[in-house]
Amino acid sequence: MLGFVIQRFLQACGVMAVMSVIVFFGVYAIGNPIDIVIPPDATQEIREEAIRRLGLDRPLFEQYFTFVGNLLQGDLGRSFVYNMPVLELIGGRLPATLELVLISVISATVLGVSLGIYAGYRPDSWISKTIMAVSVLGFSVPSFWVGLILILFFAVNLGWLPAGGRGETVMIWGVAWSFPTLNGLSHIALPAVNLALFKLAMMIRLARAGTREIMLTDTIKFARAAGLSEGTILRRHLLKLISIPIITVFGLELGSTLAFAVVTETIFSWPGVGKLIIDSIAVLDRPVMVAYLILVAFLFVTINFVIDLVFALIDPRVRKGASA
Repeated sequence: MLGFVIQRFLQACGVMAVMSVIVFFGVYAIGNPIDIVIPPDATQEIREEAIRRLGLDRPLFEQYFTFVGNLLQGDLGRSFVYNMPVLELIGGRLPATLELVLISVISATVLGVSLGIYAGYRPDSWISKTIMAVSVLGFSVPSFWVGLILILFFAVNLGWLPAGGRGETVMIWGVAWSFPTLNGLSHIALPAVNLALFKLAMMIRLARAGTREIMLTDTIKFARAAGLSEGTILRRHLLKLISIPIITVFGLELGSTLAFAVVTETIFSWPGVGKLIIDSIAVLDRPVMVAYLILVAFLFVTINFVIDLVFALIDPRVRKGASA
């Protein structure tokens, strides 16, 4: 197991090294932030001073190695626009995105797996057919359109829920959170539903396909022949056998939702990381853009690393195959 962990860790470090090169040079090839940060009527002396102060007068490779050295020390630079450490800037927005994503992905996974198992266990019932019709709707309808309809119906017409914002927050361990308050939950409701719809549809179809496949295997036939109840078969055998693809999709969807909740945060004016990166792109705030993409890459690499470890614990064949 130790060799498997070391192998996966070295692979993760290699991926991060490659991603740092791609992200840094890719972002720095786009536009010139001086044209946005400095007023057009500024003198040449002011422009040269700004370029020198921001370190943009040095060769690109020197800027990259300086960035990597600072990154290894936990310093992601300072924002050109906000004039504050990027890590502090992103950290101030991260809790809002984190609570929205966790609520939406966890609820979609729990509900989707439950509905998918039922739809796979009783595929001919009208309830199962209704569940699958809802899953098709979740795949087919774009999230920005769903968000606008949710606002129009629940916020504008009925007035039950707020149309945007984060609402009332409370401080827990020095971090502001919305979910502990009723007002905060009312603000989370619409964006969480909008964010969870696609994940719900995916989990339903994944769990249903896995259930239909597993129910036809000899494992289930032998369990029934042994006199085990259907509930015991579902808990002990079915859930374990379909857990690996569900864990995989859960981890990847958690990472992708954290990284790309941009549309939902923009529609509902949710003050999270997604809205920050959109604003930063508009003004070519390079340090924020690079830091965001590096953190996204680190997030995906970490999630995949953890998923590999969970796989190795659940199925010993995984680590035996890696060491072969």
